[in-house]
Amino acid sequence: MEHRHLGRSGLLVSEIAYGNWITHGSQVEEEAALACVRAALDEGITTFDTADVYAGTRAEEVLGRALKGERRDGLEILTKVYWRTGPGANDSGLSRKHIMKSIEGSLRRLGTDHVDVYQAHRYDHSTPLEETMEAFADVVHAGKAHYIGVSEWTAAEIRAARALADDLRIRLVSNQPQYSMLWRVIEAEVVPASQELGLGQIVWSPLAQGVLTGKYRPGKQPPAGSRATDDKSGAGFIARWMGDEVLTAVARLRPLADQAGLTMAQLGVAWVLQNPNVSAAIIGASRPEQVRDNVRASGVVLDAGLLAAIDEIVGPVVTRDPSLTSSPEKRP
Repeated sequence: MEHRHLGRSGLLVSEIAYGNWITHGSQVEEEAALACVRAALDEGITTFDTADVYAGTRAEEVLGRALKGERRDGLEILTKVYWRTGPGANDSGLSRKHIMKSIEGSLRRLGTDHVDVYQAHRYDHSTPLEETMEAFADVVHAGKAHYIGVSEWTAAEIRAARALADDLRIRLVSNQPQYSMLWRVIEAEVVPASQELGLGQIVWSPLAQGVLTGKYRPGKQPPAGSRATDDKSGAGFIARWMGDEVLTAVARLRPLADQAGLTMAQLGVAWVLQNPNVSAAIIGASRPEQVRDNVRASGVVLDAGLLAAIDEIVGPVVTRDPSLTSSPEKRP
C-alpha cells in the first residue's frame, strides 16, 4: 500500500481509504462489515472514512468496534458533520452548537479521543462561516481533531474557509468530493484552487457507485443483490449511470483494463489516483474480496496512451459542470 501526503500537510494517508457510507449499519450485516475492515487492515489500508449521519450514526459505531484493539497511532480516522442526526432544530448544520455536540458523539461512537480529520460534510448557508470555523478551531485546539477538511465545497467556499483557518491557526487540509472517470466536476475549479491552497482531494465514488466495475450491462437487468437493486440504500445513487449510453461506454473500457493487466475496478480506482491532487480514493465494500481487488490499484501508473484512450471512450458521457458542486441552500 502506497501512502501520500494529505495536501501539503505532514499527514500521510493510505492512497486507498476505506469508507462505510452505505454499507456498515445498513446494507451489510455487522459480521460482513467487520470482515471487510479486517481485509482492509490486512491489505495495508490505514485511512478510514465515515460520518455521523451514515446509517443514522450506526456506521460510526460499527467502525469503532471493527477498529477496537488496533494501534491508534497507526490509523487515520476521518469523520464528518453537517447532515441531520436528530429531531431537534439544532441537530443539523455547522452551527457551533451542532459541531460541539456532534464531535463528542462521533468520538464516543468511534471509541477514540480524537479524529485525524474532522470534515464539514457540506457548506452551511444558514450559519456564518466565521462561526463554523471558530468552532472547528476550538475542536482542534482541544485535541479532538488534528486537521479540518470539507466535503463538496466550491472553490470560492474553500478559499474563504482557508483564509479563516489561517487566521485561527488551524490546518484546512482536504476536500472530499465525488470524482471518477464519469464525474469530473472538480477538475475545472476545485482542483486548481486546492492545488494553490495546499488541500488534497479524498475522493468518494471512484467507481461511480459500482458502474465502472462493468457488472452492469446495457439492455440487461442489474445482477441480483447489486447496489442498483437495493432500494433502501443504493439504487437512488446509482440511477444516473444506468442508461445504455453510459453502460455501453463502460463496457468498451474492458479491453483497456485487460491490456493494463487490471480488473475493471482496479482501472477505475487507479484512474483517479493519476490526478496528482488526489491524496486518497475511498472504496467501500460488502465483501472482503472486493477490498482485496480494489487495493491492487495502489501504486499503478497508467501511461499517457491508455489515459487518452479512456478519455476517447467515455468523453461523450462524462459530467463536467462545476456548478454541480453545491450544498443545500437551506439547512436540512
